[in-house]
Amino acid sequence: MNPGGPLVGNNLFSIHEEIHDKNYLLATYYIELPADCDVSDKAASMATGQTIGTWVPVPGITQEMRDTHMGCVVSIQELPPQELSTLKAVEFIPYLIQIGYPVINFEDCLPMVLTTLLGNDASTSAQVKLLDVQFPKSYLEKFAGPRFGIKGLRELTGISDRPLVLNMIKPCTGFSPQVGADIFRQTALGGVDFIKDDELLGNPSFCPAIERVKAYNQAARQVFEQTGQKTRYIVNATERADRLLDHVKRLVDAGAEMLMLNFATVGYSMFRAIAQTVDIPVMGHYAGSGMFYEGAISGMSSPIALGKLPRLCGADIVMINTPYGGYPLQRLKYLQTAQALSLPWCGIQPVMPSVGGGVHPGLVQRFITDLGKDIILAPGGSVQGHPGGATAGAKAMMQAIDAVVNEISLQEAAKQHSELRQALSLWGILEV
Repeated sequence: MNPGGPLVGNNLFSIHEEIHDKNYLLATYYIELPADCDVSDKAASMATGQTIGTWVPVPGITQEMRDTHMGCVVSIQELPPQELSTLKAVEFIPYLIQIGYPVINFEDCLPMVLTTLLGNDASTSAQVKLLDVQFPKSYLEKFAGPRFGIKGLRELTGISDRPLVLNMIKPCTGFSPQVGADIFRQTALGGVDFIKDDELLGNPSFCPAIERVKAYNQAARQVFEQTGQKTRYIVNATERADRLLDHVKRLVDAGAEMLMLNFATVGYSMFRAIAQTVDIPVMGHYAGSGMFYEGAISGMSSPIALGKLPRLCGADIVMINTPYGGYPLQRLKYLQTAQALSLPWCGIQPVMPSVGGGVHPGLVQRFITDLGKDIILAPGGSVQGHPGGATAGAKAMMQAIDAVVNEISLQEAAKQHSELRQALSLWGILEV
């Protein structure tokens, strides 16, 4: 039974234009319901159940509470759109439902935002997928967003005319800081801009993060003295919540120039706290976020989980997946996530998308065509797995980028560079 009373003439429902300029967060959901289920009742149940209500009437709810704190149904769209009840009968009907939630209920507390959006307790009895969230401009002003973003990273590196290049050290884990520093040195000699830890290497006793900072920074200085090329280390600062703030401070004191956090596992709010605390670039990694978006009828969409939320929280770089590696991501979602990170958004700085997962020199043109030059290309195994070693693997990637930016075919560039020729041959791009 609808907990708000009649379906017309109460404040459980609102026309979009009427609520647009008010202080509501607008959430769009996908839901599948049995054909005999009243979708208006279900939407009304969500609007009240995620704000002031429960599954039965309870005392104490005043009209002032309804006016100020109750959610409202803004839109219900049947898929495909049908106007007549005489059309073909089906067992289940999919809908898009848009609900407005008063910002006063959660303010800028992201844990409570997500609880409101996706708490879905027994009072709502709704299995939904959150497809989009529209934030009022006044709400977005509560978030600082990226400190550096695309512009700051361009200024930091002094590179403006090509994609930046990041390598993640392979193997992922199981080695000492000294072994990692040697891999770092060999990779940096190939000319990459950044080298980061794999997301699987946090702060284990056999390879402490603070010792990696010291050893890798020394390796970076040695390469700079030898080549004049500055390669920056991005340390994986992911840690337990009770240790994280102190851990980050110690890393920065030890000389860390950039940090990475697995935002899905440390939590968006904790990521935001770190980004607001440090004055160095912070990278967000998507590791573990599949639990948020892989469900067809639950969770949230990847452009929210990997795009809007980490951007709000202050990520300067966000590692995202692509449909070109082994992961079955839809191309549309990959493009929408990159757009959520980088398109203009009410004054919040754009984030530099970093694409990883099966990246190799043969894919450079595809990524630039898809996303433009304001991206970070993140090859891992194609660098350390190059037949000529990590230095050659890094050089091959840089050679491919140089060729594409200068509109030279990879086949033509491969005639001039043995490293690129070997890489293209190994990954089936070039026959030799």
